[in-house]
Amino acid sequence: MTDMNPTIRAARLEDAPAIAAIYNEGIAERRATFETEPRDVRDITERIAASDRYPLLVAVDELDAPVGWAGLSGYRPRDCYAGIGEVSVYLASDARGQGLGRVLLDSLVDAARAHGYWKLLSRVFTFNTASRALCRASGFREVGIYEKHGQLDGQWLDVVIVERLIPENLVSSIPATAEAAA
Repeated sequence: MTDMNPTIRAARLEDAPAIAAIYNEGIAERRATFETEPRDVRDITERIAASDRYPLLVAVDELDAPVGWAGLSGYRPRDCYAGIGEVSVYLASDARGQGLGRVLLDSLVDAARAHGYWKLLSRVFTFNTASRALCRASGFREVGIYEKHGQLDGQWLDVVIVERLIPENLVSSIPATAEAAA
């Protein structure tokens, strides 16, 4: 893909096979996720079905075929974390190194803003310099390292925690009665 102005759109059900293939390529490479089991189309269609709460975007080529995807998932189930989304970005190997990840991630931030999220985060393998650079370029900051966060193929790996606030969605959550008592 050589188009520096790619089309980014919401994922559709018919995109599920391509999204699964891109995700499975990332799983097989062992550079971006602790996941080891390939995803099937059903896994992706379930994710697309939840995109009213957790946006899932695709970057498509001139034939409208997905060459990358970015999505949000829930951070933790407690209500106090409802405005925090966990970010995933995956590109087909032949679509990398062309600025597409930045366009996808920036578009996902915009979608998260529109959905009311106030914070986005992810955990990135310390050796994944491309993903770390992408996150920095899109306004994420590195806030720490989880040491030996999980095992992949029997090896303990560290991850860098990255976050980005969406300040316009930050609102006071202190009830009026608590403010009066203070």
